[in-house]
Amino acid sequence: MRLTILAVGRLRAGSELTLCEDYLKRAAATGRPLALGDIDVIEIDERKARDQSAQSERLRAAIPVGAQVVALDERGKTLSSPKLADLIARERDDGCAQMTFVIGGADGLDEAVRARADHLLSFGPMVWPHMLARVMLAEQIYRATAILAGTPYHRV
Repeated sequence: MRLTILAVGRLRAGSELTLCEDYLKRAAATGRPLALGDIDVIEIDERKARDQSAQSERLRAAIPVGAQVVALDERGKTLSSPKLADLIARERDDGCAQMTFVIGGADGLDEAVRARADHLLSFGPMVWPHMLARVMLAEQIYRATAILAGTPYHRV
């Protein structure tokens, strides 16, 4: 199953980009034997889609056909890391070919994107900057692959 992070905003050179690349590289290496390959990243340029409506249109157009969509939204469901790993494994085992994680811009996601989502995921009641949310998502994807692989990275 292919995993994709679809996000508003471009990570520029710096700590967030370094962390994301590191976690996604680790996730790909750990996930390959689990039928979870490289993780694609699609970025929606904020300069070309400044308002939430324009961002929504571009996000929805970039979602791969047939993908299971997990939208990050503060009103979503909070999951433990093992539960996120279970969700990924369940979708993979049910024959899902593509899972796309969607991160909105500074104003979040509009109703059209939330309505398209198969799952709404929250990192808690606090609001996180969307660039930091991307780092946190990359780490959780890596953690999910580590849990599924049975490595000692995740400790409870």
